[in-house]
Amino acid sequence: MPDSSDLRNYLHKLRNIGIIAHIDAGKTTLTERILYYTSKIHRMGEVHEGAAAMDFMPEEQDRGITIASACCTCAWRDYFINLIDTPGHVDFSIEVERCLRVLDGAVGVFCAVGGVEPQSEAVWRQAEHFGIPKLAFVNKLDRPGASFSRTLEELRDILGVRPVALSMPLGEEDRFEAVIDLLSMERLDFAVQGLGREFTSRPLNELEASMAAPWREALLEVAADEDDLLMEQYLAGTEPSPEALKSALRRATLGRRAVPVYAGAALRNMGVQPLLDGILDFLPGPDEAAFFETSTSGKTTNSLRVEADPDAPLAALVFKIFLENGRKLALLRIYAGQISEGMPCRNNTRGQAERITRIFRLEAENRTSLSRAGAGDIVAAQGLRSVITGDTITSGASSLFLEDILAYRPVISMVFEPRNNGEGEKLDEALERYTLEDPTLKVEVDETSGQRIVSGMGELHLEVLRDRIRREYRLEIRAGNPQVVCRESVRQSAAAEGVFDRELGEIAHYGQVRLRVSPLERGKGNKIVNLSAGTVCPASWTAAVEQGVETGLDSGVLRGFPVQDVLVEILELGKREGESSPVGYHMSAVAAVKSALESASPMLLEPIMHVEISVPESFLGAALSLLVSRGAKVEDVLDKGGQKYIRALAPLRELFGFSTRLRSSTQGRAGLLMRFERFDAI
Repeated sequence: MPDSSDLRNYLHKLRNIGIIAHIDAGKTTLTERILYYTSKIHRMGEVHEGAAAMDFMPEEQDRGITIASACCTCAWRDYFINLIDTPGHVDFSIEVERCLRVLDGAVGVFCAVGGVEPQSEAVWRQAEHFGIPKLAFVNKLDRPGASFSRTLEELRDILGVRPVALSMPLGEEDRFEAVIDLLSMERLDFAVQGLGREFTSRPLNELEASMAAPWREALLEVAADEDDLLMEQYLAGTEPSPEALKSALRRATLGRRAVPVYAGAALRNMGVQPLLDGILDFLPGPDEAAFFETSTSGKTTNSLRVEADPDAPLAALVFKIFLENGRKLALLRIYAGQISEGMPCRNNTRGQAERITRIFRLEAENRTSLSRAGAGDIVAAQGLRSVITGDTITSGASSLFLEDILAYRPVISMVFEPRNNGEGEKLDEALERYTLEDPTLKVEVDETSGQRIVSGMGELHLEVLRDRIRREYRLEIRAGNPQVVCRESVRQSAAAEGVFDRELGEIAHYGQVRLRVSPLERGKGNKIVNLSAGTVCPASWTAAVEQGVETGLDSGVLRGFPVQDVLVEILELGKREGESSPVGYHMSAVAAVKSALESASPMLLEPIMHVEISVPESFLGAALSLLVSRGAKVEDVLDKGGQKYIRALAPLRELFGFSTRLRSSTQGRAGLLMRFERFDAI
């Protein structure tokens, strides 16, 4: 078993890195090359062939996209890299969010044709939220329409960063033939026969040097801004050493004052090894990153640095959950301390004692058993029964709470129905598992219809869920738009009388109730007042009347929805000697309520949602137009740092498919938040 000194040495040689980008920018293709060149895999699989190692789910292979983030550990030079390939589709933003929360650095992949695309911008800003230093890889430089310089301009203009090219393409589109290393000023040629594993370098010729000169000048300017000695050398025209340049650029990268940029074409196996060098040279290790605890109540009141020390008390964050054969597998980022097999620990978030039974290092869908893991590492653990995503795991009586992972609110819903009653239990089991693994999935059972309403982040999100249920549980479920559950109320007061006079099982039952219904202020609920004090009767009769009133309010007279915000005044109870009974009063109260509701101008109350949209100013008009077309009432438009925030109220029935239309009309640049506000008339 490794001792603390071994764990500390491993910590210094570790990088926790995520690959982030817009869908189809080439993240997974780049990841495959990284795994191949680091000898983690011996054959590269292609995304378009459904054979990528990190896209191991059938749903990913069928669609050629990443759905679930995958982690793999590889080695380059004498360093170790925990590499996470994240999804690019907006429906799976939570996968990016929770991975970025536990990473130290990131590589943003940008298509040289598409440039900074909408989801590229979104995930980049997510990384900025967590203060993560980043590199950029400009991919697909061999494609028609590719432009390295234009992509760097978009990085500067759209993302507001200072890009500094450390490599550049020699030629573009079909003329892309090599990469120029701007630190060493050498030409790098990647061997076609060896799938790019081997490459050669040589000094630049005169033409190549003239092409590289402006990019080299820009690199020297960034480095000189970080170092006074380099500034003096730069002004004097003296060439600095590569080591001094790297040191200055590393400080700029860690301070997020600059973003090193690399050029390549992953599918053609070009430019990947310089990027691997850049990950080690310019991105931080766990011992260089700051992580913070919260107060003992779990609320952020003061922030303290958690040192990445294997000998410190344990502090780990659960950032993802899997269920395998009914057992939880928790993905942990260990910020401090160490864990070992059989080790007792505590789920501070839930206040539960736990024990770690097994530890694994993840290799996409495969895993390797470990006896121990220490600070800075990302591993999977079995035995933690109470944990969910975002929980803090500690040792002993520590009161530390790591910053929780933000929850996303679902924006679209569907009804999931089994083919028959016998499959209902199996469907519930599947939904329970997937909601545990994915915090953005929500399942509710409608009390009126009994339907299972499943909510998620988008149509693709729910489509993938249906496919997984079909494949993993062999259930062919029916899915459709959920029924909007409304409420009913009244506009005016009305009185009515109900009479029940029947024999049930040769026993006479009689009851007579007169009552009045009146509207109450919206959101006040229902209120029942007994004003029949002049009628002397047993308590069982009055209790039966009140129960009958509640039964009558359970379903209204328009469409059978529950009635709310109504005052019911019980005015008079009629008696018949020897025949009056609780059953009679219950039934007559139900009839009286129904009759009074019909005479009180009944109305339908629809669920009203609070909608908040954040959108760049250039798309403000499109977002407002779409809201108005959905019957929304815009209440406010705010400006925050150049971003527009629209606040509106809209009926839920008009919002199905709204998020998809909003993304389409704003090129994916809009953020959407919806929450239930109240039931009200339209």
